[in-house]
Amino acid sequence: MRILILMAAAAAVLGACATATPYQQASANAPYGFQEQTIESNRVRINFRGNTLTDRATVETYLLYRAAEVTLERGFDYFIVANRNTDEDTRLQPTGPHLRPRFGFDYWYFSPRRGWSPWYDPFWAEPSSYREVTRYEAVAEIAMFHGAKPQNDANAFDAREVQTNLQGQIVRPPPPG
Repeated sequence: MRILILMAAAAAVLGACATATPYQQASANAPYGFQEQTIESNRVRINFRGNTLTDRATVETYLLYRAAEVTLERGFDYFIVANRNTDEDTRLQPTGPHLRPRFGFDYWYFSPRRGWSPWYDPFWAEPSSYREVTRYEAVAEIAMFHGAKPQNDANAFDAREVQTNLQGQIVRPPPPG
């Protein structure tokens, strides 16, 4: 019975990771999504962090959509992107079998190059291959204003228009339950 509960929990965790990051607020339980920090009454820093299945374009779209939402929630009409950046974090992740000893303890050794590591035993399987995984995080600092957006400023966005145009690309998390 205990094994079935552990398997169900593992399946739930893996299932949650098997989709791109939805448009949601990040939290301790869900580290991927948007966060914002108020800098001044009309300035906010917003970031959107995606998991390995969320592409760069989606991360940047969600960031821009959140900027429009924040602008409208605070009673402003348009925003100007003062600073924007998208970071890419690429790593190699092992795939294949990961067999662990059946004993209640592991052997560890210290290597000056790698620090404390599990003892290598040729009888236990090593990862058979690796895959490259990439995560994107977009960060923008916006300034929000009232009235019509300046027509000659490429960094100025009408919040209502952004929200209307991007609404069809926003994937929200499924309702709990």
